[in-house]
Amino acid sequence: MTSIADDVHERWFTGKNVLVTGGLGFLGSNLAHKLVTLGARVTLLDSLLQDYGGNRFNVAGLEDRLEVVVADVRDREAMDRAVLGRHVIFNLAGQVSHIDSMLDPMTDLDINCRAQLSLLESCRAHNRDVKIVFAGSRQQYGRPEYLPVDERHPIHPVDVNGVNKVAGEQYHVLYSRVYGIRAVSLRLTNTYGPRQLVRHNRQGFIAWFVRKVVEGATIDVFGDGSQLRDLNFVDDAIDAFLRAAASERANGEIYNLAGDDPIALKDLAALLVELAGAGACRLVPWPPEKKRIDIGSIYGTYAKIHEHLSWRPRTPLREGLARTIAYYREHLARYL
Repeated sequence: MTSIADDVHERWFTGKNVLVTGGLGFLGSNLAHKLVTLGARVTLLDSLLQDYGGNRFNVAGLEDRLEVVVADVRDREAMDRAVLGRHVIFNLAGQVSHIDSMLDPMTDLDINCRAQLSLLESCRAHNRDVKIVFAGSRQQYGRPEYLPVDERHPIHPVDVNGVNKVAGEQYHVLYSRVYGIRAVSLRLTNTYGPRQLVRHNRQGFIAWFVRKVVEGATIDVFGDGSQLRDLNFVDDAIDAFLRAAASERANGEIYNLAGDDPIALKDLAALLVELAGAGACRLVPWPPEKKRIDIGSIYGTYAKIHEHLSWRPRTPLREGLARTIAYYREHLARYL
């Protein structure tokens, strides 16, 4: 078994030619900040579509240390050019709103399925030696049959986004097995931290909760607030991406990212109010469109990725939330 420990996986990136799709978004930009410090040659590709999270401020101060290409992963010619010469592609571009996927399923299909297949075809035609790390989602599991959820749990998503994320992931696994394009998928749990979209609440609840307390407003928690979730601070998620990219052991694999201690949403909201020293929280009835796709309590286990790649979350929840609040207190205007 190959295990990556300490900073071996970080040193691996020195001089590597890296492409990050969705590179101006939350995960992509945090990854970019880390990669440039590791000596990688970084190109960020982002469509900068409205409401999708791409924000040039996310890479402020890095303008002379990386390249930004404004292009859409659905553009095959652009992707044919973008994959050339890359050692690693972090494939983070996608439509992540569950509500939007139900309102506009064809766009979700286009971005999360067809574009993923098109990217893989570009690699098959022009760069079969590349390593691809795909951003999957715990939403792929749907309503859990048991907890904590592991990678063997049945897949039965409850919304269009989940269905298309499953397909996008399976394309990567298939191309790894059939064509030898080394690919790995990380099924992310609720990830939070600086540089996350807070303009609206359609791309996850955590950033919206943070915005509310930073503004001194009230967090609305749906139902009785007892739903359990696990969370990862973005720095820990980035570490998992780096480990997966640098490891040959990870090729063709699917890994859960998960947190250590699940927390009820009402308790999370109260913790944010405490840490911010502002805002409030209250329980409100479920909106019908959200209740239909709610999955109740869900949290996972990261035992497999810990065994294979020595990854585990390292940032305590209180610390991560405090750092996130501080970031938006300083920069909120850049995200509204």
